Amino acid sequence: MSDIAVDLEELKDKIISEPDVILDDRDIMRALISANEKSLGGNIIDLRGIAMERLESRLDRLEDTHRSVIAAAYDNLAGTNQIHRAILTLLDPVEFEAFLKGLGGEVAAILRVDCIKLVLESNANSEGEIAVRRLGDVLNVVQPGFIESYLTQGRDGIPTRPVTLRQLRPESEFLYGEAAGWINSEALLKLDFGPGTLPGMLTLGSEDPHQFRPNQATDLLAFFAGVFERQMRRWLS
Repeated sequence: MSDIAVDLEELKDKIISEPDVILDDRDIMRALISANEKSLGGNIIDLRGIAMERLESRLDRLEDTHRSVIAAAYDNLAGTNQIHRAILTLLDPVEFEAFLKGLGGEVAAILRVDCIKLVLESNANSEGEIAVRRLGDVLNVVQPGFIESYLTQGRDGIPTRPVTLRQLRPESEFLYGEAAGWINSEALLKLDFGPGTLPGMLTLGSEDPHQFRPNQATDLLAFFAGVFERQMRRWLS
């Protein structure tokens, strides 16, 4: 019993000398409040205990929100750095063929997508189309109207946006080739090359069905598309 008395005395001295250690420990405070409520009996309501429970609940929610905001900020920063790296890579090539090769290789790796396709509408004859196709597998030359039809999935009257994100598997292999069998989500960036020109489209395909979802923000991809448009205007001129 004497040893217990000595331990209690030491504990008491410790608490008196450093009360913050107890006050900052949520589990200890909860146990003390629970013991106090039991000592009051079942017919007495301890409003302080109820208030503390509510404060703890609010604190938990605030901490969860705080963690979510920090995580979102880190994701946004990482996404911004990713887009910046991809843009710098786009600006390096001095020849169009190298530009397309880098688009399907290093740029795709930086953006962590499995397939990139550049789609250009053209009225060129078949010989012209073959010549353009020889520049690489990334480029697809299509008839006027194809991009609008692909974006709306053939449904007339549906407005198109500069950036479209969707989760689906392509209906045909025309755009992605053999990769169409495992593309499960895509980002479609509509390109405007200026007055008097036909539109273009940059498609980013991913095997991950959750990489591109309709509820995601599109600001960074819209910025990437804007830079890409300006770079393409240089090549097309």
